Formats: sequence, structure tokens, C-alpha cells
Amino acid sequence: MKKTIFSGIQPSGSVTLGNYIGAMKQFVDLQHDYNGYFCIVDQHAITVPQDRLELRKNIRNLAALYLAVGLDPEKATLFIQSEVPAHAQAGWMLQCVAYIGELERMTQFKDKSKGKEAVVSGLLTYPPLMAGDILLYGTDLVPVGEDQKQHLELTRNLAERFNKKYNDIFTIPEVKIPESGARIMSLADPLKKMSKSDPNQKAYITLLDEPKQLEKKIKSAVTDSEGIVKYDKENKPGVSNLLTIYSILGNTSIEDLEAKYEGKGYGEFKSDLAEVVIGALTPIQERYRELIESDELDRILDEGAARANKTAGKMVKKMENAMGLGRKRGLSRKVCKLF
Repeated sequence: MKKTIFSGIQPSGSVTLGNYIGAMKQFVDLQHDYNGYFCIVDQHAITVPQDRLELRKNIRNLAALYLAVGLDPEKATLFIQSEVPAHAQAGWMLQCVAYIGELERMTQFKDKSKGKEAVVSGLLTYPPLMAGDILLYGTDLVPVGEDQKQHLELTRNLAERFNKKYNDIFTIPEVKIPESGARIMSLADPLKKMSKSDPNQKAYITLLDEPKQLEKKIKSAVTDSEGIVKYDKENKPGVSNLLTIYSILGNTSIEDLEAKYEGKGYGEFKSDLAEVVIGALTPIQERYRELIESDELDRILDEGAARANKTAGKMVKKMENAMGLGRKRGLSRKVCKLF
């Protein structure tokens, strides 16, 4: 029997090359060997202010990109979080198991609330919602980057606490961190993770960047004055970052790339890398344009929501029964027969 994986991405704007290499590309590989649930976590997105129309656009864009990169709806379940009410229900029940102290210790809460006069409560309490997302599907493995390990540890703690206090219904998920490419760095500052929120647009590549934009960004990427194409993360972070991108998208080992560019400068290396990136992203962009306004996309999301609702609804019922919520149905039917 296949193990289950779950992963969610927030629809908070453009999808970067870092998101693709560190997450989405991994999902495509994993879907063949696992029972996969891939969720657009729009309820997480509203922990910070959102424009209603922009959010709707981002949700649809992300769904189209999930499919464009190769996710197969016949092998995996793709759905939108808010279209499966069990997520909010499970999130609330797990909030009632979580402690304020452990939520306040979450690094992302500290970072996003720092220096603000007012912070919405959802920013503090969304980790239990994330835990609910994962636990609803009997998830065995969660493919995440290093920055999400703390949230996954909280998910495991909440599952174990619930199992011990109420009923042993949750699978305790394991963290799956990709062996390579899990952390693609900024093109402008290779000591920082590539991020779409970077004010410098040359710092990141999005999956929908035009070829000329891609070429310009790669050719302006920070390297060093040494002129040697060699992987050395500590002393040559910029070149090492570009080598990682080239290796993964070009399906070539870093050792082979070092040999190929021995004695050659960064100009030729960057020019070839731009071709590799454009070659990798062009079919994704073409498929995205086919999907974005199509009935096919809506059909896939409708079917995904139906499958997710069926599985998640069963787990929510187990959670409610374990906690004593609602009525015991057998008793209510006996009462009805008396009248």
C-alpha cells in the first residue's frame, strides 16, 4: 500500500524558481510512488492583508502552475483548502489542543509580527490549521524546506497529544527534506533565500518570466571576482547557487559542470545557464497558458475537492467523536422511534 504525502503552498503571488526546485518539482517526482494530496492553502494566505481579486487570481494561477509543471490529477489530488471545510474544523479542534506558549515560539510568527502595532490572531494560531491540513489525510510524509521543520515538529506534537488525550486516530507524519536544491538562494544576495517578496526584482526568477527577463536576471546574478566555476558554498555562494540551479534543471552533476567550464569565465557559464533555464520553463509556460482560463482546470479542481472532502470529512468525524462533539447518532434514532 502506498504511503501518503501532503503539501500545501500559499497563493501569495508569483511562484519562484526556488519554489519550483525546492517544492513543486519534488512533488512531480513523488506523485508516482505516493498517494499525494497537494493543496492551495488560501486560508493561510489571509493571516496577512490580501486584496480579494488578487487573491482569487493567485489561487487560479497557482493551480494552473501545479498542473503545468507536471502534476497528474489521475495520480494525485489537487484542491483548494477553503473548498474543503474539514480543514477549518480540524484547525479549530487542534487550536484547543495547542498551547499559547508553543505558538508564540514559532519563528515565523516572531518574524511576521516583529515591530507591528497590531497582529491578527490568525497569524498566531495558523500552525494548528497547518497541522490539521496534514493530519486529515493520514499523512506519512511531508516534503518541506528547512524553514518549515519547526511547524512540522509542532504538528507531530499536537498529533501525539491528541492521540494520548482523546483517541489514537492520527498518523504521526515524518518530515521529508529534499537531498538537493531545497534552498535556492537570491541572485542578488546568495546568502539569502530566493523570495518573491524581495524588493529587488533581479533577485528572483518566476516561472512566468519571459525569456529576455530570465536571461537578463541570470547574467546580472552576483558571483565573485575569481572567475572560476567551482562549487564552494562557503567561499563562493553565488557561483554555488548558480551551479545548483544548472545541475537540477540541466540534469547534470555539479562535478561534470565544473569540468565543462574549467578555464572558462562566468560569461559563458551564465549564458549557457540562461539557455537551460529558458528551456526548462518554456514548456511550463505554454501549458500554463492552455490551462489558466480553461474548463479543464475547473473540472480538475472540482474533482480534487470532492476526493479531499470525502477523505477529510471522515477524519473530522473521528476527531469530533474522540472529543465528544455533536450527537451520538444511534441514540438520536432511538429517541425518534418513541414518538
